[in-house]
Amino acid sequence: MPAFFLRPDGHISRMSKNNAPISSLDHGRSVIKEATQDLPQTPGVYRMLSAQGDVLYVGKAKALKRRVLSYTQIGRLPVRLQRMVALTASMEFVHTHTESEALLLEANLIKKLKPRFNILLRDDKSFPYIHLRRDHDYPMVVKYRGKKQKDGQYFGPFASAGDVNRVLKALQRVFMLRNCTDHNFAARTRPCLQYHIKRCTAPCVDYVSRAEYAEQVDEAKAFLEGKSDALQERFRNKMQAASDDMDYETAAQYRDRLKALMAVQARQTINFNAIGDADVIALAEEAGRTCIQVFFFRAGQNYGNHAYFPRYEGDVEPSVLMETFIAQFYVNKPAPKHVFVSIAPDGSHNLAQSLSEIVQHKVTITCPQRGEKKDAVDFAMMNSREALARHVSKRQSENISLEAIADLFDMDAPPKRIEVYDNSHIAGSHMVGAMVVSGEEGFEKGSYRKFNIREATASDDYGMMREVMQRRFRKAQEGELQPGADDWPDLLLIDGGKGQLSAVTQVLEDIGILPDLTVVAIAKGEDRNAGRERFFMNGRSEFSLPPNDPVLYYLQRLRDEAHRYAVSSHQMRRKKAIKDNALDNIEGVGTKKRAALIRYFGSAKAVENASMHDLQKVEGISANLAQAIYDYFHEK
Repeated sequence: MPAFFLRPDGHISRMSKNNAPISSLDHGRSVIKEATQDLPQTPGVYRMLSAQGDVLYVGKAKALKRRVLSYTQIGRLPVRLQRMVALTASMEFVHTHTESEALLLEANLIKKLKPRFNILLRDDKSFPYIHLRRDHDYPMVVKYRGKKQKDGQYFGPFASAGDVNRVLKALQRVFMLRNCTDHNFAARTRPCLQYHIKRCTAPCVDYVSRAEYAEQVDEAKAFLEGKSDALQERFRNKMQAASDDMDYETAAQYRDRLKALMAVQARQTINFNAIGDADVIALAEEAGRTCIQVFFFRAGQNYGNHAYFPRYEGDVEPSVLMETFIAQFYVNKPAPKHVFVSIAPDGSHNLAQSLSEIVQHKVTITCPQRGEKKDAVDFAMMNSREALARHVSKRQSENISLEAIADLFDMDAPPKRIEVYDNSHIAGSHMVGAMVVSGEEGFEKGSYRKFNIREATASDDYGMMREVMQRRFRKAQEGELQPGADDWPDLLLIDGGKGQLSAVTQVLEDIGILPDLTVVAIAKGEDRNAGRERFFMNGRSEFSLPPNDPVLYYLQRLRDEAHRYAVSSHQMRRKKAIKDNALDNIEGVGTKKRAALIRYFGSAKAVENASMHDLQKVEGISANLAQAIYDYFHEK
C-alpha cells in the first residue's frame, strides 16, 4: 500500500519506497542536474544546501561533475542520501588544484559547518607532545600542545595529558633534568627541593657542568627515541666503573636511575618494536553505534590510545566510515609514516596520497594480515569492542535518566541538550559564570563555556546570572540562534533558588524565548546536605525528591559538574591575576633583567616605587632602561 504526504501547496503526493516524497526527490535531482551543467571535471568540494540555507552535506571529488551527477541516480543511493537529495534546494562549489587540497578543505568545512548528513568526528582535539627545548644553555623537556613553531625536538603525539605527565615524571627520575621556569632558574642562589630528592642535578647553581648536563639531555632524547635497552647497558657499565673505582655514592646513583628506567619499561607492556612510528586504527560496530580506537606508537613505544564515537545518520559502510574518519582525524595533526587499520578505507590509495602531500612524507595505509602489525591491530580491535560496549551501556543509562527528567519536569520529550549554570567568586573578586552541557552522549566538554563577569556588581549573584544569560542568548536576541539548532538547549538547570530562577526568567522573557525553554533551579537543602535539594519551576510549587531517587543522583551529578567547572575557572582567573607581573610589559626587560630587579628590590611592587638612582644600581640596567622603567610606572 503506497504512503502519501500532504504538500505545502495542499496537493497530495505519493511517497517512494524509502518514505521520501517523490516530488521532493524529483525536485532535488533537478536542482543537482542544473547545478552540474557548466561544472568542469576538476577536483573540488561541493555543498548541498536546504531551502533555509542550512548546509546538508559537504563532499570532495577528484572530478566534480562526475561525482555530483552520481546523486541523480536515485535508485543507487542509500536511504540516507535519498533523504538528503530530497531536501537539496541549491548547491555551492569550490574548485581546488589537487585532490589533496579538496580533502583538506572538505574536512575543515565539515568541522566548521557540522552538516546533518556528514559523518562527524565530534571529539576532535589536538594531542599533546613532549618538547625538548633548545633555546637555553640548559635545555628542559616540557608538555606542549599546538603548532610546532618553537625550536627543539617534538616527541609524540600522546593520547592524553596524563600520558605526557607520566613520561615527564619518568624523565625526571631517570635523567634528572630541570623542570623550573627560566625565571626561577636565573634567580636561584641555592638548589631547590628537586635536587635534594634526586630529581635534578642543579645546573642553576653550577652543581653540574654544561657538558655533563648535555649528556643527561642526550640520554633523555635516546629514551624518547626508543633506545631504552642501550641506555640500560650504559647505566650498568657506569655503575660498574664507579664501583670499581670505589666511588660508591656515584654507583648508587646509577643503580637508582637504572631501577627507575627498568620500572618505566615494565609499565610499557604494550610495545610492538616492529611497528616503529605508526598509528593503529580499529573500527567496531554494535547496535547501530560505532567506536574507532586509535593507538599511537612511536619508536615502537605505546604513547596511549583514544576512542572516538562518530555521529552519522542511517547505515554507512565501514570502509566509508574509516575513510571519513581518517580524513577528518589528520586534518589538524600530522600523519605518521604508517597507518595500520582493521578495515581498508574506501579509496585508501588516494587517501594515502593526499595525506602524503599534506605532511610532505610518504604515508601508507595498510590492513596487515600477519605478524606483529596484525597483533597490534587485533589488540586495538579488542579495545575498540570493549569501549563500544561500555559506551552503549552508558548511552542506555543516559536515555533512561533523560526520559525520567522529561517526566519530572513535564517536558514533551526527553531533552537532547541540558545546560547547567553556576557562578563562582571570592568576596566579589574574579567573578566567573560557568555553563556545562550534557545530553544523550553524557557531558559535552567541548561545548562548555565560561563567562568572566564584567558588569554585575561585586557579590551580586542575581546580577551575575542575568549577565550570563544575556551573553549566552545574545545570538537568539539578534535572530542568529533559533529553537531546533544543534546548540539550542531543551532544559536550563540553574544552581540556586527562587532568586536565581527569577533573574533567569526575566532575561529570557525580555529576549522572547522563555516559552521555548524549560528552566529549573536546584537549591541545596538544609545544612547544604546532598539529598535535600529543592527544585523551583515557574508555575509550579517548590518540590523535592526522595534522597535515594536515581533521577536526583543524575541531577546532582550535573549540578556538581557545573560547580567544579565554575570553581576551576575562577581559580584559573585568580592565579592568572596573581602571576601577572607589570615588569613583563616593559620593553627591554627580559627574563634575566626582571630576575635581577626582583632579586635587588625584593618584589615588583618595590621596583615600582624605586627611584631612578636606585634602578641604575641594578646590574644590567642602563640609564636609558632605568628611565623607561621609571616612566612606565609614573606616567600612567
